[in-house]
Amino acid sequence: MSIITLLTDFGIDDAYVGIIKGVILSVNPSAVIIDITHQIDPQDLIEAAYVIKSSYRYFPEGTVHVIVVDPGVGSDRAIVALEMMGHIFLAPDNGVLTLIMDEGRIDSIARVENSRYFLEPVSQTFHGRDIFAPVGAHISKGVDLKKLGSTLDRHDLVHLSIRKPYISEKGELVGTIVSVDRFGNCITNIDANCLEKFYKPGSEKRLEIMIGEYEIKGLSQSYDSVGLQHPLSIIGSLGYLEIALNCGSASRHFRAKKGDTIRVILSD
Repeated sequence: MSIITLLTDFGIDDAYVGIIKGVILSVNPSAVIIDITHQIDPQDLIEAAYVIKSSYRYFPEGTVHVIVVDPGVGSDRAIVALEMMGHIFLAPDNGVLTLIMDEGRIDSIARVENSRYFLEPVSQTFHGRDIFAPVGAHISKGVDLKKLGSTLDRHDLVHLSIRKPYISEKGELVGTIVSVDRFGNCITNIDANCLEKFYKPGSEKRLEIMIGEYEIKGLSQSYDSVGLQHPLSIIGSLGYLEIALNCGSASRHFRAKKGDTIRVILSD
């Protein structure tokens, strides 16, 4: 079975995603195409980086992950294919693979430049159709990355400067909202491991999460641990600290958005 995932910022209102799937199936009719999401905010590389990091592990080894969040389409930015941990990632060299590269040992990286695997002519505005889709399909049929172009080192690739959680001078764990899902849950960059290092369950200290000037006490085990329309903090299914509202939108309630600061405090 050839599995190809798609992660883009194309949305679902236009024909772009359907066309990409058509190209993939023209090259590999047996491909199984899975949409991770097409709802990444336009050109939001950091959100895309977190989503692919959180998603790829739930697919079988051998899956080809095609990421098309590409503010530099038509420019001289490279396109790269990266193989690691049994998965292959095909993406623009714009930093969207920054978090993936921290996950483990990279087996190989190739710059995608062999036009034999492209559609012709190549549009300057739709590389998703003309390069990413056919190349991803050829990879899913077994084309070796070495045939795509020159070999690269991880240090050759663009790396995003992604803010990580840190301990402030006040001893607070400070993080950032990196995405807001359709339920209005505010998903932060503070993962469960980071939180466990900061706070040990059973400690005499109490955990408090601050979003703006609003305080949420402790972590909940489920969304309905609090009353309707009440706020809570929880480790979500992707393993990150979320600010939520039971049967409501935390984003609207707190007027919170991506990039806002979250503070985790230990109080007496």
